[in-house]
Amino acid sequence: MPADRLVVIPTYNEIENLELIVRAVREHGYKVLVVDDGSPDGTGDVADSLAAEEPDFVSVLHRDEKRGLGPAYSAGFEKGIAAGATVLCEMDADFSHDPASLPALMTAIDNGADVAIGSRYVAGGGVDNWPWHRRALSQFGNRYAGFMLGTPIKDMTAGFRAFTAAALDRLQPASCDAAGYGFQVEMAWRAHLAGLNVVEVPITFRDRVRGESKMVTKIAIEAMLLVTRWGLGRLVGRLPWSPDADRLPTS
Repeated sequence: MPADRLVVIPTYNEIENLELIVRAVREHGYKVLVVDDGSPDGTGDVADSLAAEEPDFVSVLHRDEKRGLGPAYSAGFEKGIAAGATVLCEMDADFSHDPASLPALMTAIDNGADVAIGSRYVAGGGVDNWPWHRRALSQFGNRYAGFMLGTPIKDMTAGFRAFTAAALDRLQPASCDAAGYGFQVEMAWRAHLAGLNVVEVPITFRDRVRGESKMVTKIAIEAMLLVTRWGLGRLVGRLPWSPDADRLPTS
């Protein structure tokens, strides 16, 4: 197994899941970086214990407070690339993303993808045990994001992804506007704007069994408002980001 493959797992109060998910990822041979946002339940201590067991394969980035999914991933990507990772994968700590699907994402990268998205909304993908209204809301959100932002990507909100280090360098995740789950939409849109090769790999998404969901109404509203703002800006030729510049002027 290549030593340059890193799975970045952001955590906040995931003490019930962390050891299980890290061991499941390690079974596939990938390195793990846990990015913990100061979890008060002891998640960071569990992460430190796992890193002490396998210091060459498990590492921890401690952050002093909860600042959002986007900044957590950005910090993890920066640390991972500095340590020599050339392929970096995002995944949740709660088993919503099946570690058994990691090799398929990595294979897509090996076959030429710059970004591989674990997609619920391509042939072969899906969700388990969702009520109809949650499924409908998710599908609407993804279609709305695709329409407003002019991208063919089916699962804009997916959080199970692999990137090449070169793609992350191009996409500049630390400069994203969104801190919550809108970060996933923004990164997918940037990949489209940059002309990167984005491949959607079918996966099955499953609800967590242990712990509490971090998705709240505020986060969903933030993402919808950002998509609307970006989409309206796109229609008048005012993009918030360009692959050829650090940031475009806002006035």
